[in-house]
Formats: sequence, C-alpha cells, structure tokens
Amino acid sequence: MTNCKVMVVEDEIFVATEIESVLEELGHHPVGIAMDAATALELAHMAEIALVDLNLRDGPTGSHLGHVLAEQFGVTVLYMTANPSQLADGIPGTLGVMPKPVMDEELRQAIAYAAARRHRVEAEPPVRLKLFADNSNEHADKS
Repeated sequence: MTNCKVMVVEDEIFVATEIESVLEELGHHPVGIAMDAATALELAHMAEIALVDLNLRDGPTGSHLGHVLAEQFGVTVLYMTANPSQLADGIPGTLGVMPKPVMDEELRQAIAYAAARRHRVEAEPPVRLKLFADNSNEHADKS
C-alpha cells in the first residue's frame, strides 16, 4: 500500500507530536500540525488524510473543518476526539470518529484503516472506530 501525506489537526502539542511520530513509524508523511482551522486550511492542499480533533485553539471548529477538508480539498477525514457525541450521526464525506483516549495500537489501526480507505482497499476498522453512514465522498489517490 502506498503511504499517505497526513495532517494532524490537534491543539494539544504533545498529543499531536505523538501522532506524528506514529505516522512516521508507519511510513506515512506528516505534512504538519494544525492547531486551528486557519492553519489546517493552509496545509490542506498538501494532505491526503487528516486526523481531526473537534475542539481546537480557535474553539469547536473541528466538525465544520473536517467537512470542508473532505468536500473542498478531497481529504480523507477521520475525527479523533474525547467528545464523539458532538458529531451525532456523522459529518457528510468523512469516515468516522475514534474516541479519545486512543491507545497506540488503536491509533496505528485507525491510520491504517484511513490509508486503506483512501486507496479504496478493503480494511477492517478498529473496534472503537464509529463509522459514519455517509462517507461516500472519499477520494482515490491523487498521484
């Protein structure tokens, strides 16, 4: 499987750098950490996948941001949040939500699942990953 360019949208810098470290271990290419919506939109053109928290430095902007990343930039979006109920039944065009805290193995599985879905490869989601019914706006590899 081809490795992906992944953006981490997270305002907790220690959490974000840990996620980037796992991405690198798995052979993916982190394109940057976005602690707010404006930074995420600046990095969006470089990302194939975004791991998005809901509550960012600029407030609870993550749910709308994920929708924009998916719809306008073709990014495969996976939410990671301590508040999964804030997403109700999901955000159109996005994959799903992984409740925090996320253990290392779950994080690896979630990243692998998002990458597989990005490349339209069958994959088993992690047990705690809640998939959204409408994630039909996924985009194939841009390369």
